[in-house]
Amino acid sequence: MTLTADGAAAKSVGPILDPIAGTAFTGSLVHATYTRGGGWGDPVLAPIGALDMHPAMRGLHYGHIVFEGLKAHRGADGSVAVFRPDAHARRFRRSARRMVMPEVPEELFRAAVDELVAADHAALSDDPRHSMYLRPLLFGSDANLMFPPADEYRFLMMAMIIGDYFGDHPGAIAVSVCRDQCRAAPGGTGNIKCPGNYAVAIMAQQRAAAAGFQEVVWLDPVERRWLEELSGMNLFLVRSGNGAVEVVTPELTDTILAGVTRDSLLTLAADAGYRVCEERISIDQWRDGCVSGVITEAFAAGTAAVVAPIGRVGDAAGDFTVGDGTAGPVALALRGALVDLHRGVAPGHADWRHVVSGCPSDARR
Repeated sequence: MTLTADGAAAKSVGPILDPIAGTAFTGSLVHATYTRGGGWGDPVLAPIGALDMHPAMRGLHYGHIVFEGLKAHRGADGSVAVFRPDAHARRFRRSARRMVMPEVPEELFRAAVDELVAADHAALSDDPRHSMYLRPLLFGSDANLMFPPADEYRFLMMAMIIGDYFGDHPGAIAVSVCRDQCRAAPGGTGNIKCPGNYAVAIMAQQRAAAAGFQEVVWLDPVERRWLEELSGMNLFLVRSGNGAVEVVTPELTDTILAGVTRDSLLTLAADAGYRVCEERISIDQWRDGCVSGVITEAFAAGTAAVVAPIGRVGDAAGDFTVGDGTAGPVALALRGALVDLHRGVAPGHADWRHVVSGCPSDARR
């Protein structure tokens, strides 16, 4: 598969030193088009800008859209590497398959990653708090108001520079348990990345923010008692007992997204000697465990936030504090181990870090 440029050079972007959340875009965009009967066309590298779209585009009307999120990091040696792109590509294909959309071939996904990062790597500074967040997007793009599937789909990949996800909350965050709404239903789309899963969380997120919380914890949609995940992150607890420290996370169901960061942390926790448990955990078990001291920590994890310790939980049945309300040692150790892998300064799991050629350390200015 050959990636071509559209003839217009992208505007050069130097190091973005103070990225504004969600808007610090780099200069380029990769796009490709799929047509029924014709398959995938070759990808094109172009300057990022407004898209030419018909207002009757099917993806816009029927939510026939899936997306991904992965990151590239500047290594201590100046190289730029993308973290676990193959795992993200597999999840992207799984999302497309669930939504009856054409799967983006691995070769196309990898070409888009490599060319976009190589073109825009100079926007990524040496600041270890910064990373290049890549956003792949797939949507039905034909002008037709009949119900999907569409006859044409567009694949895009853009990038932006991001800093700490909870920049003004460097310690532990506070989360609110949502009991009156659900994020996803059994048999639905909770285990893929599609916009509806995030749009439905906005009301609860705004309500939580107004009450002083940074995130929402979602319970299962049937009994409203089993912990699932946060609006954009997986949930972990640290439990002590029987002479062992356990890192516990809700077992995957079709209402929980299988996070790549979740999978990475479970592996790193086992590497560090912690007992890893994937099981059903109720909100009452979380509260009672914190009161008794059996549960000593909690943290959320995702691609954008990495690891966010949880110190306070707001709930209609009674608020409670996790541990002493600050970031705990297990969360901080796992975060440190993951960040060291991002930057290529820790041994092990070399296959998780895909170094992009064309990003020499002396050419990033």
